[in-house]
Amino acid sequence: MKIKSHQLYIIPPRWLFLKIETDEGIVGWGEPIIEGKAATVKAAVDELMQSLIGKDPMDIEHHWNTMYRGGFYRGGPILMSAISGIDQALWDIKGKYFNAPIYQLIGGKARDKMRVYSWIGGDRPNDIANAAKAAKEQGFTAVKMNATDEMQYIDSYEKIKRVLQRVAALRDAVGMSVEVGIDFHGRLHKPMAKVLAKELEQFHPMFIEEPVLPENNEALKEIAQLTSIPIATGERMFSRWHFKQLLHDGYVDIIQPDLSHAGGITECKKIISMAEAYDVAAAPHCPLGPIALAACLQVDATCHNAFIQEQSLGIHYNTNNDLLDYLQDASVFKYENGFVNIPSAPGLGITINEEKVIEIAKLGHNWKNPLWHHEDGSVAEW
Repeated sequence: MKIKSHQLYIIPPRWLFLKIETDEGIVGWGEPIIEGKAATVKAAVDELMQSLIGKDPMDIEHHWNTMYRGGFYRGGPILMSAISGIDQALWDIKGKYFNAPIYQLIGGKARDKMRVYSWIGGDRPNDIANAAKAAKEQGFTAVKMNATDEMQYIDSYEKIKRVLQRVAALRDAVGMSVEVGIDFHGRLHKPMAKVLAKELEQFHPMFIEEPVLPENNEALKEIAQLTSIPIATGERMFSRWHFKQLLHDGYVDIIQPDLSHAGGITECKKIISMAEAYDVAAAPHCPLGPIALAACLQVDATCHNAFIQEQSLGIHYNTNNDLLDYLQDASVFKYENGFVNIPSAPGLGITINEEKVIEIAKLGHNWKNPLWHHEDGSVAEW
């Protein structure tokens, strides 16, 4: 069997789908994307695929190393996201060839179902209490919210107070029956992150996420010394070599590699297994589409330390097109009592509605993340 061709589809709301075809008629799907850079990643996939045409799709480890090590300049969000989507599609082909879900090919299941959480509150957190109640009514037992909007290096305690009021309102609405992850989103710098991490302890969050930007991970030491809340990070880290120092330093409790950014199934399986050796949990990042989620669940199934999975159903970015819209059978991601079953059909375990993909790709998208500014006109972290 040989790789024959590939097609890429820029799909709203902000996704990029890849289809790889073989000369035996087996196709695989992947989701290579950096949110806001779809066209750039598309170009990177086109370049990488040039070396794969005519090759055996089964040799995934070899192809991964060729794509990664074959360039003098390597790594980074664009190239690693391109590799991620290709890797997902190759695993999809391999699973379909052997008539088995991917998890059976990478060690078998450690679990039958995976806990999931729901996003609430939007980019600028609002109406948190009602959103948490709605998520609970839908069966979710965990949610995640952004903590703040713009925050300067040193900012006001009034902004801290507003965060605490929102989280207090959530706890009043749902009590401790719904766990909450609080995403700092890298919007805070070390001085204010220390303040907020300490003040949030009274609400017993499930975790605080990206309390500082990954380029400032050395600050996690000080933050960890101030709070007992588990610290999560990793969505903007792109290989096992990035995670190596983070795990060695010992100040993170949960890693969040993204299977569409951090090297796909091949690499993220290794990253999460590395973390297990440090007694660190995993909650893969995935505010993306159905292919990315399916890839996450295939890896989650095999990793003892994966404890919860992000998913994008109803997320504030998904206007007009949502997570389930491109699937032939949306019930594959049926959420029940806060869990989703691991897709067990061959490959990724999902069937893409290709006709709809082709039709909607005619619309395309040019999604860009918001650009925020502080009151003084300086650029703020989003």
